[in-house]
Parts: sequence; C-alpha cells; structure tokens
Amino acid sequence: MPASALGRHHDPIVAIATAPGRGAVGIVRASGRDLSPLIQAVCGRALVPRQATLLPFLGEGGQALDRGLALHFPAPHSYTGEDVLELQAHGGPVLLQLLLARCLQAQPGLRLAAPGEFTERAFLNDKLDLAQAEAVADLIDASTEAAARSAARSLAGDFSAEVARLADGVRQLRTLVEATLDFPEEEIDFLERADARGRLGALRQAVESALGRARQGALLRDGLRVVLAGQPNAGKSSLLNALAGAERAIVTPLPGTTRDAIAETIQIEGVPLAVIDTAGLRAEAEADAVERIGIGRTWQALAEADAVVFLHDLGRRGEPDYEAADAAIAARLPAGVPVLQVYNKADLPGTAAPEGGLALSARSGSGLPALRQALLRQAGWQALPEGLYIARERHVQALQRTGGHLQAAQALAAGPVAALELVAEELRLAHLALGEIVGQFSSEDLLGEIFGRFCIGK
Repeated sequence: MPASALGRHHDPIVAIATAPGRGAVGIVRASGRDLSPLIQAVCGRALVPRQATLLPFLGEGGQALDRGLALHFPAPHSYTGEDVLELQAHGGPVLLQLLLARCLQAQPGLRLAAPGEFTERAFLNDKLDLAQAEAVADLIDASTEAAARSAARSLAGDFSAEVARLADGVRQLRTLVEATLDFPEEEIDFLERADARGRLGALRQAVESALGRARQGALLRDGLRVVLAGQPNAGKSSLLNALAGAERAIVTPLPGTTRDAIAETIQIEGVPLAVIDTAGLRAEAEADAVERIGIGRTWQALAEADAVVFLHDLGRRGEPDYEAADAAIAARLPAGVPVLQVYNKADLPGTAAPEGGLALSARSGSGLPALRQALLRQAGWQALPEGLYIARERHVQALQRTGGHLQAAQALAAGPVAALELVAEELRLAHLALGEIVGQFSSEDLLGEIFGRFCIGK
C-alpha cells in the first residue's frame, strides 16, 4: 500500500473478504468509526452486538438482494478496533458484487479497502503488533502444516512476547547506564554493583538464541530455492520426479529433452523447498536455438538459487570429455551459492561416488533420504522442539543488528574504564532494533510495504 493511503485510515472501508470465485458462502466486510447508516440501510434495523442475525439484505429500493447472516462488532471489541459489519451471503461472484455496490451506495464516504487495510487498522488501533499482523498474512500463505502452526503461534503473540522480554532486558540496562551517567560519582562502582557485564552477556546470549529460532522460522516461511544442474542426461528430471513423488518432468534418453526450467514445491520435515529442474548444460555450439535459450535460463536460475544440486552421471565417470565438461560447469557456478555434489545412477554395477559426494539412484530411490537431509543441513535447518514461531527476513536482520549492538556494548564495557556514554548509545540502538520488529519504531514506507502484500478484504 502506498504511504499516501496510510493517512486515510479514518475513512469507512468495505471489501469482499472471501476468495474470488463461487462458493457456499461469501463475506462482505466493512469497518469504520460509525456504521449505523450502513447497517440500517442494508439490514433494515439495528443489530444485536456480536450476535448472528438471519435477515434479508436490502437493495436501494427495499427489495431483497439475498438472505443471509449479519454480524455487528461495535468498537473497540472487533478485529480492527472500529465498528465492523460482516454480511455472510451466498457465495456467487455477481451477488457479492451487487452487495458490495449496495454498501458503497448506502453510507456516504464508504470506500473500497486497500490490500491489507483491515489488518493495518488492527495494528494502528493496537489490536495487533506488527509481528502479529504479519503473521496473519503468513498464516494465509503457509505452504506446509509446520509453517501454518508456527504462524498461528506468532499470531497468538509468542514471538512478540519473546521480543518484549528482550526489549525489557535492554531497557533495564539502559536505565542503569543512563542513571549512572547522571550521577558520575557512582560510575566507578556501577559495573560491579549492578553486574552489568554479566547481565549484558546473558542478554546477548538470549538474543542469539532468539535469532536462531527466527532463522528457522524464516526458513519455514520462505523455504529454499534448490536448482538441479548438470550435463544432459545426468538424471535431473528423474531426480525431480523422485523428489516430487510424481511424473512432473518428461524423461527420455535424448539429450536436451528439458528445454525450460520446471519447478516443483516439496516439503521436507515441514520445510518448503522449490526444486527446479533445468536444461542440461553443454557447449552451446552443440545445442539448437531452443536449447540454447534453455541453457541461458539455467544459468539465470543458478544465479538466483539458495542451493545447487550438481548432478553427475556415475555411468560416465572417468570419461575424459565428460569430466572436462563437468569441470567447466563447476568453474562457472556462481560464487557464494552452496553446491551439493550428487552422483546419480548408483544402481549401475561397479560405480561409486568420490569421497565427499552423495551417491543415489533417482530410478530406484536409494540415497534420496540422505539427499533430503543434506538439503536441510544446507538450509541451516535444525530439528527444534514444538513452539517454533514464524518469522521474516526483516525480523532476522533486526535481531542481527540487536546482537551487533550488544556485542559492541559488551566490548566497551569490558575495558578497565568503561565508556558508559558509548555503552548507552549501543544499548539505545539495540532497543530501537527490537522495537522495529513489533512496530514500535516503524516508518510509513515499511508499513506500506508490509500491508500492501496482503489480500484485499484482510
């Protein structure tokens, strides 16, 4: 949502809150400071708060557009903190558009909601903090059961509560340091009396622990982009099909069968992985025009990968031309992208992977469990106990900045003469970084970026 939209949050808003298409039930939702004109016009009478009422929804001339349930949630006891009206009608697209148009006509000033504006108002009216608001979208978008459960915990406030505990620890240290600055005669005894060094070290450890869980939560949300690369006929398409458990890619003995990238999302222990099969890499002079385009797209996919599975053909291992082509591919792989060396066709007699390589057979399935675990390790996934919360990359970055400022404060406090003014500044910056997670210190641009990714009606 553009930042200019943030100044319009006093307008009453309305939107269809259910997904496009036909369904048994469709919901039109409105929110505003006073929805009594809308309720009277569409429902024909006042509604008992928080009680579903079966009645006809009235058009402009008093005719019934539909018959359904109406619910009124008076402020502040609603999702947005404002008056909220929900009209639960039959889920026909045309009917819902008629009902939406009737609402816009019934109350002056009512306008269509921007994406995420209902949840934005919940945040602005202190019904949710920013991390909880983001968890609403993450719960809707969750691609695995583990991600959905973790998003639900974040929405319930588990992540926010941990951030609050960390922020409270930083605040207490800030209070001690800044009070000492106001009374310099106490400065000599400050570190010993308050055990500031010990508390600072414990706080930094707590931030590192939270950062580890946040990284796992971000992985649950964002997953990992894994690109399968190698020469033609190394078995990339067969491996994609084996990992997906279905025939997603065409497999033939002809080199160059795969001409374009084919993506399939799988999950391993609840972690989503987008596995991308690509055109086989070989000298462009050997390929036709279409295959050359596919090879170019393979290199583009490799540049955007989180991890690469470099697939080798054990049946051709030791052939000089094949080994030279593999070496040429390895030399061009993007720097900084982790590469797993995987050797396919381990079911062939007399074959063995070199030391450090992972042998498997895409045809028989042997070695696939080891590959799945290697991909999890490459992603940095650790089997954590129940209680993991969803997180985003911005949360990870904020916790990293918090840890960096605490580390700097620890170094400053470790000297024989502590530079308390600088310690206080590092603690202030750490406090600000934690506040950004829950929205205590957030720019309008950041809010617009976050809520603009929500669906309309939420």
